Amino acid sequence: MGIHRGIERKMHGESGFTMVEVMVALVVLAVGLLGIAALLLKSLQSGRTATYRTQAVNLAADLADRIRSNRTAQADYGTLYADTPTAVGACDTTGGCSDADLAATDLFRWKDTIADLLPEGQGQVVVTMPAAAGEPANYLVSIQWTEQGEAAPVTFQIGFAT
Repeated sequence: MGIHRGIERKMHGESGFTMVEVMVALVVLAVGLLGIAALLLKSLQSGRTATYRTQAVNLAADLADRIRSNRTAQADYGTLYADTPTAVGACDTTGGCSDADLAATDLFRWKDTIADLLPEGQGQVVVTMPAAAGEPANYLVSIQWTEQGEAAPVTFQIGFAT
């Protein structure tokens, strides 16, 4: 009979959840939700970084195409991060634009677009002229910008010859 009363007491005395069980379940749920939020934040940051890198690749390729189409102004495409080229108004019309003016206008628009699309974006082009006639000029196009959480600016570079 003693065993039967213990079973009855357990069946009637322990029904539902205790406050401790509810609190433990809430803590486990909160930790899980924080993990999901951290994962979402990381994916958003990675998406932003991928967008910036895609913009940098497109901008570098665009300038490379402009340089290839204006081969007579090879040395005129050299520019440093700190340089501020100016656009030549005559290049917006059908005549009166020299190849050097076109290079200056290309660089002005390129740097302006970099500044618009990338946070603290800057661009530079290092030109190495050929040692002998008939050899290609070499170009190193660099684009840098600031990423959140990065100590140093992020840099994308592409090199090519014409």
